[in-house]
Amino acid sequence: MPGPDLDELVGRAREGQPRAVARLISLVEDSSPRVADIARALTPYTGGARVVGLTGPPGVGKSTSTSALLTALRGEGLRVGVLAIDPSSPFSGGALLGDRIRMTEHATDPGVFIRSMATRGHLGGLSWATPQAVRVLDAAGFDVVLIETVGVGQSEVDVVKLADTTVVLLAPGMGDGIQAAKAGVLEIADVFVVNKADRDGADATVHDLKQMIALARRELRGPSWRQPIVRTVAAKGEGIDEVVSALRTHHEWLVAHGELDRRRAARAREEVAAIALRRLHAELADLRDGDRLGELAARVVARELDPFAAADQLIAELKG
Repeated sequence: MPGPDLDELVGRAREGQPRAVARLISLVEDSSPRVADIARALTPYTGGARVVGLTGPPGVGKSTSTSALLTALRGEGLRVGVLAIDPSSPFSGGALLGDRIRMTEHATDPGVFIRSMATRGHLGGLSWATPQAVRVLDAAGFDVVLIETVGVGQSEVDVVKLADTTVVLLAPGMGDGIQAAKAGVLEIADVFVVNKADRDGADATVHDLKQMIALARRELRGPSWRQPIVRTVAAKGEGIDEVVSALRTHHEWLVAHGELDRRRAARAREEVAAIALRRLHAELADLRDGDRLGELAARVVARELDPFAAADQLIAELKG
């Protein structure tokens, strides 16, 4: 790896040096051959950060809410890292929006680190590198890591696999009550935020959410978290302290019920499986570029093998 030694780079990141943190995130985002070494070096220093995901339909004010949350968390003396997951540029594959136009009032705060990351076509709205970037920020000593996602939809709920607490933002007048039910938001939300609550229709949105939550709770058994609904006007900073309080209360509930450990174990399972599948895919690509896959395909065409038997042979060779 060009530049400073990896151990030195990790050491500088743990001291909070933003350039070192940015360099490590760039390496994992670019799928550097050193990604495994980076994870190995960082892992002993992780586990201290609270990971909060923020998602919701376009136009509800996610970036404004994230910025307001940053201000409130910094007011409590907490160091905050932000990963803003943007749509990929169709030309460069990089983040389309970029952090240069986001949350500019925090740009010079040494207790804040903001990074835009591209989805790179990942259907769940989170790039493959996002778990590694969370690990970098966690090891670098940030108290809270905020993950702001592209949006929410049928396939864009991956944030729940990464976050300790998931915040779903809605706004009045956007048909969000119906959209929430369609997108399975009730299953992923730990805290609901109705932003732009000074607009007409805010009461109706809150009412719809309360009804849906009440219906969902009838099917639950055992200890369960009661999802709060917080009204905010993020552009004016209104209601943000209540959001911070809800996040803190939820974290305490997670710890008290053993749910934090369960969620983090589930997160680790997802990450390990994703890494294994990525490596298998790379090996399969090598076979595809070689002659072996072509040989099996030719036997399928000649009706000497069915495609399932050919796939079984391929898998057996990958295992061998």
